[in-house]
Amino acid sequence: MALKATIYKAELQVSDTDRNYYQSHSLTLAQHPSETAERLMVRLAVYALHAEPTLEFGKGLSEDEEPALWQKSLTGEIELWIEIGQPDEKRIRKACGRARRVLIYCYQNRSAAIWWQQLQKQLERFDNLGVYSLPDAAVADLGKLIQRHMQLNCTIQDGQLWLAAGEQSVQLEPELWKASSA
Repeated sequence: MALKATIYKAELQVSDTDRNYYQSHSLTLAQHPSETAERLMVRLAVYALHAEPTLEFGKGLSEDEEPALWQKSLTGEIELWIEIGQPDEKRIRKACGRARRVLIYCYQNRSAAIWWQQLQKQLERFDNLGVYSLPDAAVADLGKLIQRHMQLNCTIQDGQLWLAAGEQSVQLEPELWKASSA
C-alpha cells in the first residue's frame, strides 16, 4: 500500500521590506512521504522569500516535470522556477531552458558544497540561474517550527528572513553562490 502525503496548513504573514511586499497567504502544503520536516519548512521559507499572488507550490518530489515552486505568467510561460536541494545537471539545464529565471536553494552544507564544486563550471553559462546555500543550523531550526496548522509571521529585510511561530523564531540568511542576471 502506497504511503500518502501529509497535509499541512499555514497562515503566512509576509512583510518584505526589500521588495515592498506586505501580504497574507493561506497555504496548503503536501509533505511527500520521503520529505523531511526540514525540507518542507525550507519550501515554506523560500515561498516567503519570493511571495507573490501567482507563486505556487509544484508537485515537487512526486512529479519530475515540476519544481518545488514556480510562477507562471497569464499566458502560461514559466517566469520563475525554484528548486530545493541539489538537482542534477540535466534537470537544471531543462529548467533554464523552460523558465525566464531559475533559482536553486541548497541545504545540507557539506553535501551541497561537493555538489556545487562538481557542477559550478557547467552551470556558469546559464545567465538565468541563481544558486543559494542555506545554513544548516537555520534549516534545523526551521524543521522545529512545523505543525499541522501553523500561524507564521515572516519579516524580510536586507536579504535576511525572520520566521516566527508564537514564541519561536528562526533567522535565515541565504548565502549567494551564483547570481542570476535575469
